[in-house]
Amino acid sequence: MVRVGWVHLSAASAVSEHRQRQVQRVLYITLGLNVLVFLVKLILGLMTGSLSLIADALHSSTDSASNILGLLAMRWSSPEPDADHPYGHRKFESIGALGIAAFLGMASFEVLRSAVARFFAPNPTLEIDQLTLTLMVGVLLINIFVTIYEHQRGKALSSRLLLADARHTLSDVWITLAVLLGLIGVRLGLTWLDQALAFPVALLVFWSGWEVLQENVPHLTDSVAIPPKVLRELIMQLPGVLDCHEITSRGIPGQMIFIEMHMVVEPQDIESAHRITEAVEQLLRERYGAVRVTIHLEPYSYIEGSNS
Repeated sequence: MVRVGWVHLSAASAVSEHRQRQVQRVLYITLGLNVLVFLVKLILGLMTGSLSLIADALHSSTDSASNILGLLAMRWSSPEPDADHPYGHRKFESIGALGIAAFLGMASFEVLRSAVARFFAPNPTLEIDQLTLTLMVGVLLINIFVTIYEHQRGKALSSRLLLADARHTLSDVWITLAVLLGLIGVRLGLTWLDQALAFPVALLVFWSGWEVLQENVPHLTDSVAIPPKVLRELIMQLPGVLDCHEITSRGIPGQMIFIEMHMVVEPQDIESAHRITEAVEQLLRERYGAVRVTIHLEPYSYIEGSNS
C-alpha cells in the first residue's frame, strides 16, 4: 500500500503566497534605491571624467538588473504546483540566484580588466570636488542600508534570492568604498590608489559569486535536505513503527521538504496503519515545518532494521 501525505497543503500554499508577496515587496523597494544609486554614480562619473566612477556605475546597474531578475524569478516561482510542475516552482528562485552569481562574475572580470587597463593608460585629469565626495558617501550609505535590509528580510523569509541579492549589493558596498578612497587619493595626488584598490575588490566580488553558487547548486541538484539517519531515529520513536528505511529527502528546510520512505508498522489492518502514517506526518511537520511525505507500507514480515 502506498500513502501520499499532503500535509495541510492549502494552508502551506497560503503561507507560501504571503511569503512570495513579501519577497516581491522587498525587491521593489531595493530596485528603486539601486536605480537611484546607479543614476547618481553615472552622472558624477560623466561630470568628473572618472573612469572608476563610470565603471562603478556600470557595476551598480547589475544591482538593478538582479532585482529585475529576482522579480521575474519570483513571478515564475509560484508555490502552487500545476500539471507540468507537480512539485511546485521553487527552483526558479534558485535559478534567479544563479543569474545573480553570473552578474557577480562579470562584474569581477570588468573591475579587473579596467584596473589593468588603467595602469597602461595615461592618467586622466580628474576634477574631484567636495560635492562629489559627499554624494559618494550618500550612495555608500544607501548601499549599506539595502544590504542590511535585504539580508534581514532574506533571513526572516528564508529567501535564497534575497540573501544572494544582499550579497551582491554587499560587493557594491566594497567597490563603492574603494572608489571613494580612490577619489580621495586622486584629490590628494595619489593617482595610483584608484587602480590598486580595484584588485582586492574584484576578488571580493568573485568570492561572493562563488558563495551564491555553493548555496544554490545543491538545491537545484536535489541534494539531501535531511540526513536519512536523522529521520529514521526520529520516526522509530513512534509507537507501532517496526522499521523505516529507503529514506530520501530534498527541498529547503523551512520552506518545503519532500520526503519518501518505506515503513513497516505493527498493526495489520489498514485503518490502524493509516493512523500511524498520520502520526509520522504530524511529527515531521512539527519538527521541520511544511513537508510532503510519501510512505510506502510494507508487509509485517518484511523488516530491514539494518537499513536506513
